[in-house]
Amino acid sequence: MRTGDVTGSIGGKAPPNSEAEWRSSANDWSTRYLNNRSDPDAAINYAQALRATGQRAQAVAVLEQSALSNPNNKAVLGAYGRALADVGQYDQALDVLSRAHTPDAPDWRILNVMGAVLDQLGKPIEARRHYASALKIAPNEPSVLTNLGLSYALAKDLPRAENTLRRAVAQPKADPKARQNLGLVIGLQGRFKEAEDIVRGDLPPAEAAANVDFLKQMLAQQRERMSEETPDAPRAKRRTRG
Repeated sequence: MRTGDVTGSIGGKAPPNSEAEWRSSANDWSTRYLNNRSDPDAAINYAQALRATGQRAQAVAVLEQSALSNPNNKAVLGAYGRALADVGQYDQALDVLSRAHTPDAPDWRILNVMGAVLDQLGKPIEARRHYASALKIAPNEPSVLTNLGLSYALAKDLPRAENTLRRAVAQPKADPKARQNLGLVIGLQGRFKEAEDIVRGDLPPAEAAANVDFLKQMLAQQRERMSEETPDAPRAKRRTRG
């Protein structure tokens, strides 16, 4: 459950499947973008590839320039707000995302990212209103359910977080992060064997082992953080990613 990360995407194309494909995509779109920096499609796709390869600050710079050239393009504003959230600029992200969304033309993807940003700003009630609105448009959308589950987890309502994340994992289009976060929430409730089975899934042995190691690391970090927040409570043993 990474508090610096925001689950949700702004866009409709199926993304590449590997880092090598993302790097190839970045190279292809960079050429088109550099030939015409005001091309919104080039900027959005180039920035998406940059984010996927860890170049988040560069993605923000690309989309900032595109937003200046296309101030009324809601797709550009949505991608820009998402990129700002990626680098932790939550107040600015919320401002940009609010300009990408209008009540007469609601977009569940924008609502979902706005909800995640509001959670990061410590406004869970407002965040859950956005998730509820997103789910009215896209019922059982796994990325929205994942963020809603994380919202409950951040509030330490682990049973409700678990139920919501189970709904996310049950959806055909569920992201692997939903499974990892479900494992985390179950592990935090002391059911580590069940959590381990969930994060292993049907993965190859090496990848399954890496997921289990990650689960152990995140459980340790999350439990340590929780014990720091409640110093009078007995210190627990020593959080998976979000």
